[in-house]
Amino acid sequence: MANTLRTGLLMAAMTGLFLVIGLLIGGEPGMLIAFLFAAVSNLFAYWNSDKVLLRMYGARAVDETSAPELVHLVAQLAAKDGLPMPKVYIVDNAQPNAFATGRNPEHAAVCVTTGLLQRVNDEELAGVLAHELSHVKNRDTLTMTITATIAGAVSVLANFAFFFGGYGRSRNPLGFVGVLLATLVAPIAAVLVQMAVSRTREFEADRAGAELSGRPLWLASALQHIDTATKAIDNPQADANPATAHMFIVNPLHGGGFSGLFSSHPSTEERIARLKAMAGETPPKPGPWG
Repeated sequence: MANTLRTGLLMAAMTGLFLVIGLLIGGEPGMLIAFLFAAVSNLFAYWNSDKVLLRMYGARAVDETSAPELVHLVAQLAAKDGLPMPKVYIVDNAQPNAFATGRNPEHAAVCVTTGLLQRVNDEELAGVLAHELSHVKNRDTLTMTITATIAGAVSVLANFAFFFGGYGRSRNPLGFVGVLLATLVAPIAAVLVQMAVSRTREFEADRAGAELSGRPLWLASALQHIDTATKAIDNPQADANPATAHMFIVNPLHGGGFSGLFSSHPSTEERIARLKAMAGETPPKPGPWG
């Protein structure tokens, strides 16, 4: 219920942003067009945002034939957590990272980069996958994918304002200033979208993922390796689509420009500290790996 309410509020906020941009571009007629655009974008995002994001990152689906160890590990964890088997994808990207997407557990996907598969061991990979499946179980993926897709639509509308805003200045209450404001909204909106998805979501997924794998230190070790590598290895797709950064287990951006003003993730150091404390306070639960 909480995630459904959060998704509804985010969609309402983005719709309001569309209306403001439409008003600044072309007055009341522009606001009406923006409202229709927002309605279509919201519906499209709900049903297709996962497909759009996977395509955006060039993700390829894998199965027991093409990636047997990865798929088997996902299947073990999903079964242990009582989840339907999600689709599994791999992105050809040297930066180690991972994300989950989908509107609900029945239509979920887990995606990892080739860099992750090359840089972590099986235990650390299990920790990362357990974290992502926790997002699926908590239905965080709906909020994550919708906000990313709608943020992209906001950028499209702002670009429209930049190239065609002059045609509506006579009906624009602020004239050229309104067009300029509408153009500047896009990068700011991308940052706000990342911040809108609460950082507590990552802490909760860390906790639930550690419980699922039975070994909090597996995830702690993986986070350390991923965090170190992401600071040295670029993620071109994420740099081109900064509004999607909040989807990843560790922020894939290096902090340039607007993306560096805020972070969509809590500090990796604090996440690791919490996992270490969790490992010391509670005995590990037996997992499928012994």
